[in-house]
Amino acid sequence: MNSVLLVILLVPIIEIYLFIKIGSQIGAFNTISLIFITAIVGLYYAKYEGLNTLRSAVGQIVKNELPIYEIISGAALAFAAILMILPGFLTDIIGLLIIFPWTRKMFLKKVSINKKKNNKNFIEGEYEDIDDKK
Repeated sequence: MNSVLLVILLVPIIEIYLFIKIGSQIGAFNTISLIFITAIVGLYYAKYEGLNTLRSAVGQIVKNELPIYEIISGAALAFAAILMILPGFLTDIIGLLIIFPWTRKMFLKKVSINKKKNNKNFIEGEYEDIDDKK
């Protein structure tokens, strides 16, 4: 089964389960309040980390270096902010893990290692155009 389809099906099921379990423990109003509080705190922290990433990128550009990590990190922070906006505890936990710099570095390192393994099928070489007029 396609992993994207599996995620699309499992995430709402897990979120509903967590809503029911947590709601039965702390009450409906407290559960809804907790969802809003985690969204607000998460978005604030994502903004803070995003500004730190932007400062780091500007520092890299001033040094005449390409800010590759900062670009990828900024995209990861944008994805984390989207996860924080979505209502649910699972998406909030995943979003918070992406927002924190040390877990984001571990995640990005894992993704980059997988990409390097997938690129072994390429053959590098040089070519030269041969004119028919000679």
